[in-house]
Amino acid sequence: MNLTGKLLIAMPGIGDPRFEHSVIFLCSHSDEGAMGLIINKIAPEVQLGNLLEQLEIPVTEAGAEKLAIRFGGPVETQRGFVLHSPEYESSVNSLAVPPGYAMTATLDILEDIAQGSGPEKMLVMLGYAGWGPGQLEAEIVANGWLTTECSDDLIFDTADGDKWGAALGAMGIDPLSLSASAGTA
Repeated sequence: MNLTGKLLIAMPGIGDPRFEHSVIFLCSHSDEGAMGLIINKIAPEVQLGNLLEQLEIPVTEAGAEKLAIRFGGPVETQRGFVLHSPEYESSVNSLAVPPGYAMTATLDILEDIAQGSGPEKMLVMLGYAGWGPGQLEAEIVANGWLTTECSDDLIFDTADGDKWGAALGAMGIDPLSLSASAGTA
């Protein structure tokens, strides 16, 4: 099973408040583990302008400093990641993520965003979610996550507070019908 480029939707009762109602875009998934970015949790205490100022990156693109920064996950929360549309390619390194996305974690993308030459669509995050070998698969089997296809609309255009319900709705699931406990037959 390779879930790269898919969404994880946290089930009620996931047991970790950091992931409650989370929608995670999986940037990579293999036998060696998985890495993803939470796409629906704002880091309320920081905007891109704060980060650019700390990094001494001048801003010439109007509005760039007001872009929201999201909590991408609990691992390496001081490290930045940008999930973006594929037309932008970092001069240093971008990871292409099928079916038509990219993730860049190098400083040049922030410089390009500040100058107005960054990606057309993007989410900026601090931190990521990570799983060791077999860990994510075990959490899925234990009813911690649902998996589904992603879409540009859901990732980039849906309000953060609506993404969890919209992701479930895209699967034909009413969030009110979900239970925090799983049964076995």
